[in-house]
Amino acid sequence: MASQAPCPRPILTTGSVLPADADRAALVARVHNPRGDGPCVAAVRGEHVVDLTAVAPTVCDLMERDDAATVVREADGGHVWRLDELLEAPTGRRDVPHLLAPVDLQVIKAAGVTFARSLLERVIEERTGGDPAQAARVRARVGQAVGGTLDGIRPGSPEADRARELLVSEGLWSQYLEVGIGPDPEVFTKAPVLSAVGTGADIGVLGASVWNNPEPEIVLVVDSRGRVRGATLGNDVNLRDIEGRSALLLSRAKDNNASCAIGPFIRLFDDGFDLDTVRGLDIELRIDGTDGYVLHGSSSMREISRDVLDLVAAIHGRHHQYPDGFVLFTGTLFAPTEDRRTPGAGFTHAYGDVVRISSPRLGALVNTVVPSEQAAPWTFGVRALMRSLARRGVL
Repeated sequence: MASQAPCPRPILTTGSVLPADADRAALVARVHNPRGDGPCVAAVRGEHVVDLTAVAPTVCDLMERDDAATVVREADGGHVWRLDELLEAPTGRRDVPHLLAPVDLQVIKAAGVTFARSLLERVIEERTGGDPAQAARVRARVGQAVGGTLDGIRPGSPEADRARELLVSEGLWSQYLEVGIGPDPEVFTKAPVLSAVGTGADIGVLGASVWNNPEPEIVLVVDSRGRVRGATLGNDVNLRDIEGRSALLLSRAKDNNASCAIGPFIRLFDDGFDLDTVRGLDIELRIDGTDGYVLHGSSSMREISRDVLDLVAAIHGRHHQYPDGFVLFTGTLFAPTEDRRTPGAGFTHAYGDVVRISSPRLGALVNTVVPSEQAAPWTFGVRALMRSLARRGVL
């Protein structure tokens, strides 16, 4: 892959990143603080960000507290940054304070094929073997044969069983249909602990990929007891050509340098924002290319096939525990099909694309697409975090 010249960073402001009702929200941030030699757990209070590391050394610790929202709103803090200065700072540098992904020790999980529209696109990837040149032809055939069959079907229901029998008889059954309408959802580990990037950072697409797209998603934040404590936004970058060759290449397609973005902040549940709010959220996507290309898309949690608590239960329970909690990408309705370059090949990213994922109650996650091989290397892992917290005397 040819080298990529640095792309201009997107302009981020408090008004463009904060939720519309930020004055009523309990918002958790993470900040890289070069003075403190590491990341700080922080609260967003108006136009300021307040260090809470002395109260909760990790976001994981904060999520375990029943009074987490009160702590974020009222606890005495340490250093205070201006939010606009953090947004203006270049990410990936150790010598300037900047925002990080707002999660730390939680395992990063993802659920796939949770929306019918994206389910069909996964079937198309499989039928084309990851070849975008065949996408339009296969999309027409699959849509005609399958489309209406899945409308309103509850996964694992008798209706889903009957749809399965019909699709098998037509020779159209797929592993993606199995997890889309079968009894068990697809859940996988998206990325290693501490590897996610935050708002303003570059997001990576593997250099070998020629068919890919963003996946704008709601991300649930779950504590060690399986309680959903809040939500944020995420981009579960999708390499359609690689996964389309074989579902066994999922890790190759999903887990690459800078290929997971989460942020801008965790919004904690309280009297004005809860799980029912999340179930009704709409997500907007905008992609701006360096050549003037613009793509708009949207996704609604109201169209998800499985309830979010069913997805959480598939991950956490007597069958599997997460002592540090986890975050869960809940899937996306968005699957862009309009042609960008080659007729019939659909959408794929170009380096330099600015991807903005937003929802009025959660704010905006903004990233610039670069080759994963040229994104800032991931160097700060669990050992580095433990050493940093020990040096600061907060463990």
